[in-house]
This record gives sequence, C-alpha cells and structure tokens, in this order.
Amino acid sequence: MVLVTPLIHALADRFGCDVDVLTSGPWSEPLLHGQPGVGEIYCVRSRKTPYWLSADQRRVVSRLRARGAGPTWCCDGNDAARSMLRRAGIGGPLIVDVKDHPLLPGEHATQQWLRLARLLPTAVQRGESPAQDVGSAIAGGCSLEIDERQRADVNAWLRDRGLQSVPLIAIQVGNKRTMRRGLRRFAVNNKYWPNERWAAVLRHVRARNPLHAILLLGTGPEYRLNQEIMALAGVDRLFNVADDLPVPRLMALLARVDGLVTVDSGPAHVAAAVGCPLVVLFGKASTSLYRPWGTAGADVKVLTGQYQGEPSMLGIETGTVVAAWDTLRLRHL
Repeated sequence: MVLVTPLIHALADRFGCDVDVLTSGPWSEPLLHGQPGVGEIYCVRSRKTPYWLSADQRRVVSRLRARGAGPTWCCDGNDAARSMLRRAGIGGPLIVDVKDHPLLPGEHATQQWLRLARLLPTAVQRGESPAQDVGSAIAGGCSLEIDERQRADVNAWLRDRGLQSVPLIAIQVGNKRTMRRGLRRFAVNNKYWPNERWAAVLRHVRARNPLHAILLLGTGPEYRLNQEIMALAGVDRLFNVADDLPVPRLMALLARVDGLVTVDSGPAHVAAAVGCPLVVLFGKASTSLYRPWGTAGADVKVLTGQYQGEPSMLGIETGTVVAAWDTLRLRHL
C-alpha cells in the first residue's frame, strides 16, 4: 500500500480532489488515514472471502453504491476485488485496470502506478495530453506525512521508557511469513534469517553506535521471536517494543530513528517514505520491483542472497549486513 501512495497523490493532483480508496487488511486504514490526497477509506478484512459470508464486503458495496460510480483505478493483480466493484455498479468503461497495463522490463512498482495515473478510463477520456494532466505529481518515490498527534503520541511513548532524548536505531526481524505456522526455521521460508545472525548484527550495531538505544520492532506475534534474539545477543539498552506499536506510532517512530535494519516488509517501505535510512534484506521478491523508494532521499542499502540455487535471505552473510550498516548514512550523524 505504501508503494501505491504516489498513484493516490498523482490522481489527487490531477483531478483536484481527494481519492477514495478500497483496500483490505488491518494495516491500510491506519496507514492512509489523514494522508494528503486520501478521501474515504473503504476497508474489508479479506477480499477473497465469499461475498455472502462477508458482512464487511456487503457493507462496503452498499457504501460504494451510495457514493456513486466514478473513474476507478484498479491496482489488484487478481480478480478478488472486481466482484465488489461490479456489485457497486462500477463497470469496465470506468476502470483503468493494472491487468491491462503490465510491468515494463525493469520497472519499479511505483513507476507502474505512476504510469497508470497518466491514463483515463474509456468512459471519461477527454483527449488531453497525459503529461499535462499529471503534471508535477510524477516525481517518483513514496511519501507519508506524520501529523502532530502522531508526534505527540510517540514522544509520550518514548518518555515513558526514558528514551525521549536518546538517539535511536530500529531493527525489524520478522514479517507475516516469518511467523506463519512455525515456518521461520525452514529453508523454504525465503524471508527467514537465523537468530544467531541477527544477534551478531545487534552486537555489531551496539559496538559501532554506543550512544544509541536499539528498538526491536514488530507486531504482537513477533514479540517472542525478538525475545529469543535479545537473549542470544546479550547487549545492553536493547528494547523489545513489538507488543506496543500500532501503525500510526510505528510511522512516527520511523520518522525519528537514525537508521533501520529490516527484512523486506511493510515497515521497510514506511521507513523509506518518511526518510529513514535503512539496510533491507530481500528474500525471493524482486528488488527492482519492490525495493523501498522514498521521495525524502534517505540512504537505502538493498541486500540479496541465494540458498541452494534459489533467492533467499539465508544466502546473505552476516558480514554483508554489518558492512552495509557501516556505510549507511544515518539520519543525525
């Protein structure tokens, strides 16, 4: 969803109004709420649940019908959300569909969305030049704004932990796949990186940045994983905050920390979008398509590896990560 924000900004600039967003999952609404160019957010838990079993899908369709059909940009690569659009009376002539405009060779996902922002649905084409319509909004990269309420919240949160005046470094070890059904210890999980390597990275970061507090990020299910790594690392001023990071607070925290080491994950993209320098470990996902890319121009080091002939984080050596950290241009140093 972070990668789609340039499309939202470009469309808002083009049409001079906020852009309503239909999305799924628990992260999107708190991520997008209050962001420039974002209007109403229509959120469902899952777009794949059968319609007759999904009260939230039926509720969203009712709201879309009441809103009225209009130009729509469909960014979903599968057909899961299209039945909701059809039920809401939003037909093909009103839709610019990503399936009709596949990726170009070497194209980043954000560049694809910006390319779609130059297009109009056939029902509303006016014949104007695409470049004139989109204008300066096509700048490339993602951006997120942090409001005063978020800043006040994270300041109070840090003050409660005695960290308000301390320089900070963040580490994101897990992601959704890492914690799924115990797969994090199997080589088939290309987003798993061994605890021992994370512990070695933590010891190196502590030695190189002795004045910083180190925060282990994550969601609730990742708290235990962080505890395991903390026990292995044995370093001081290391804080496991995975049980207390709602999305708005995570955004504000990443806008404040001096640097981040992370797996390929949502927080990696948020970090780039708020100007946080980061080292990011990729597994199987394409780096040319999904590398974090922010308009703030923060330094981003992207690392990849192979294991048994396949792309995997297991092929990234500890020394590669610490070398990348040592050359990362931290925010306040």
